[in-house]
Formats: sequence, C-alpha cells, structure tokens
Amino acid sequence: MSTDNKKIARNTLFLYVRMFLTMGVSLYTSRIVLNALGIESYGVYSVVGGVVTLFSFFDSAMSTATQRFLAMDIGKENSENLKKTFNSALIIHIVIALLVLLIAETIGLWFVNCKLNLPVDKVDQANFVYQFSILASIIGITQVPFNALIIVKERMDVFAIISVAEVLLKLVIVFLLYISPYDKLNTYAILVFLLSLIISTVYKIYCHVNFKESSFRLYKDKGMYKELISYSGWTVFGSIAGIAKGQGINILLNLFFGTVVNAAYGITLQIQNAVYSFVTNFQMAVNPQIYKSYAQGNIDQMQKLVYQSSKFSYYLLFILVSPIIFNIDYILVWWLKNPPQYTAIFTVLTLVNLLIECISRPLITAAFATGEIKWYQIIIGGFLFLNLPISYFFFQINKDPTSFLYVAIVLSILAFFFRFGFLKKMLDLDIFNFIKKVILPVLAVSLVSIVLLYGLNLLVKRPEKLFDLLWISFIVMIINFFVISFFGCNHLERMMLLNFIKNKLNKKG
Repeated sequence: MSTDNKKIARNTLFLYVRMFLTMGVSLYTSRIVLNALGIESYGVYSVVGGVVTLFSFFDSAMSTATQRFLAMDIGKENSENLKKTFNSALIIHIVIALLVLLIAETIGLWFVNCKLNLPVDKVDQANFVYQFSILASIIGITQVPFNALIIVKERMDVFAIISVAEVLLKLVIVFLLYISPYDKLNTYAILVFLLSLIISTVYKIYCHVNFKESSFRLYKDKGMYKELISYSGWTVFGSIAGIAKGQGINILLNLFFGTVVNAAYGITLQIQNAVYSFVTNFQMAVNPQIYKSYAQGNIDQMQKLVYQSSKFSYYLLFILVSPIIFNIDYILVWWLKNPPQYTAIFTVLTLVNLLIECISRPLITAAFATGEIKWYQIIIGGFLFLNLPISYFFFQINKDPTSFLYVAIVLSILAFFFRFGFLKKMLDLDIFNFIKKVILPVLAVSLVSIVLLYGLNLLVKRPEKLFDLLWISFIVMIINFFVISFFGCNHLERMMLLNFIKNKLNKKG
C-alpha cells in the first residue's frame, strides 16, 4: 500500500471514530430534544435556523475556495504563500460574517416576522431563537479557515478528539434542557450557541498553537484577495443551489404546510447528516490527495482516486442505508416514539437521493482542483437551483409535501451527466472508463441487493423488539457486504479486502 493510501486509510479511521460518536449522540439528543420541545417548537427551531442558513451562501463558497488554495500551496510546498492564503481567507470570512449579520438583521428579520407561517404564540420565541442562530452562524463562518487548515494538513485525529468533547457537551445540553425552569425553546437556542462558541474557540486555539501559518497578519496583497474572491465568486452559484435545495425547500414547506411538516423535514435532515457523514468522512480524507495530485501534475493518480472514491463512497453509504430503508417505520417509532407525519417517506427518498449524489462528490472535487469552474458552476449550479421553482410548482398543483424529493432525485441524476461532460473537457476523463469501473459495479450491487432483500422481506416478519431490529439490520449489512465483495469489486480490490479481514482476525487471534 502506498504512503498516500496509508494516509487516507489512517485519516479515514480517525474520521470514522469521530463520526460514530457524533452520529450516536446526535440521534439520541434529537429524540430527547423533540420530546422536550414538542413537534411544533421543534419545527419552529428548524425553519428559523433555515432562514439564517439562507444568508450564508457566500461563506459556503469561500469554504471550498479556502480548502482548495491551502491544499494547492501545500502540494507545491510553498509555506510563505500558505501563510498569505490563510490570512487572506480569514479576513474575507470576517467580512462575510459582518455582511451576514447585516442582511440577517434587516431582510431576514422582516422575513421571519412577516412571511413565515408561525403559530401566533410562538412568534416571540422564534425571534429569540433567530438572534442566537445568527450569532452561532457568525461564529461558524469565522471558524472555516481554521477547519480548512486542519483538513489540508490532514490532522483528522484532531477532529476526532475535539468531537468527543463536543458530543459530551451535547449530552450536557440535553440534561440542562430538562432541568431548566425557563422556556425550553429559548434555553435550547442559548445552549446551542454556547456550544458553537466553545468548539470554535478550541479549534482556533489548536491552530494557533500547532500551525504557524494561522498567526494573524494583515497582508496587503490585493492579487491574493482577488484570486480567492474570484474563485469563490463562481462557486457561489453552487452554494446558492445547495442552500436553496436544503433550507429553501424548508421554507417552502413552512409556507405551504406549516411547522409540523418542518419538524418532519428537520428530523430527516438530522438522519441525512448522520448517515452522509459516513461518506463525507471518507471523502474528507481523500480530497486533499486529489488536490495535491493535481497540483503536482499527477493526473493519472488523480483520476484513479476519483474512480475509487466514487465507487467506494457509494458502497459505504449503501451498506448503511439499506437496513434503514428496510426497517424505517420501526426505527422511527423506536427512536422518536411518535414521529411527525411524512418523516418516513421523507427519510427514504432523501437516502435514495444521497446514494445518487455521493457518486458525484469526487467529480466535484476534481473540477474544483482545476480552478476552471466558471461555466461549471454557472450551469450546474443554475440547474440544481431548479429544485426550488419546480418544487414550488408541484406544491401549488398537488399539495403533496413529498413531491420536492422526486424532483431532487431526477435533477441529481441529470446533474451527474452534466458534471461528467465538464470533467471530460477539464481532465479528459473517459466516460466509458467511468461507466465500466464505477457505474456498472454500482448498478450490479444495487440490483442484486434489491432482489435478495426483497426475498428476505418475504421470509422474515417485521421487527417487534429492538433485538429483532438489530438482528435483521445485521443480516442486511452482511448480505450487502458479500454482494459488494463479489459483484462490486475487481479481483485486486477483492484480494485487498480479504487480506485486510485476515489481518484483523489474526491480530485478534
């Protein structure tokens, strides 16, 4: 195994430790918070937080740009430029935070009070939550360059360690929420803000102590600011599309269907974030290698990473998603006791869409690595933004809150083909090679698994106890593991997998 692959494997391991802790506690605390706040207040928190997120589109764009430029500097071993890039990015993020504050306290405040579909007795609480959501957002924005620096330095163990503290503090929040004599929704907003402040401070202190590049210095290099802003200016299109698809839809659901459906969507987003962390952790470990391979002119290695990470991102997600879809009704009742209406169908369709999107993530990273993203972002971003107006149209004509997810699935499939067209021009990526090495194995795994799981569904009864759920989920995951091994991997990948398992068993023996 090469040094780069070992680094990816090690970093993925650290990120998965982080992910399991975060996912477990997040799902547990979601249940407790939902019970403590009630469905209506939970929906209010979800939609009000979504309004703040709408104004952070430029921050999302700058986050991608920051990571890309920092990784390129490290790949070229240019330490002086690395300092300049980090500090320039930090200044830009501070300016973005001030702009978000200005917009949120004017347009956003008007929208919350005049346009959102809120219960009359929750308006004051919504405004209170809104103010603390703004503060938490500003803290998160100024934290972005520090997180980007840790990622490109490939110190994934730091994320794992800090996340242990973060999940423990989330448990403290749940405890304080229950014993607090004050309003539950307001208390929750304050505690979440304080948690954001503490975690952001820890990340910043770590960077200042360990990375000399993070020492603040005001550079007057207009060219650097212009380059960062110019690059991120085009990624704004993609960021707007992503936010429109997530929180824009959340607001549409509120306007058409009210806060109860917002609660169902908020829970779905919790599940989506927890499940997709399996893939993002793997891709977070791979992305710096893709950027650095391009910076060093090693296009063959870059393409190999894109092929492998696209395929194995799907497999990682598929192994986890299958038992959730298979047992979704029981999982929601066991987890939430009384889940809001539409939570089950929202979750199933969202997970299907995630499976489609995860194949495209390495392609997106490869496109960003080239820096030639103007028309890529305008066309792909504009295309994905159609989620909002098309969903609005379907909400108008059929009043079905699930229709936006069918729209999202169709657009995700079409966007994949558009992306590949751009990558063909940017990196001479061979679509037939990608179909052979990625798409066909993925389709084979999916079809064989669906047939086997359909048979399993006919043989076993629905779970009635937690043990039944765990046992059936284990069987589903084992079936998918063998299906992936025999139908989704080539001979070399299969031998590497078998050797890995043998080594683990020998160590335990």
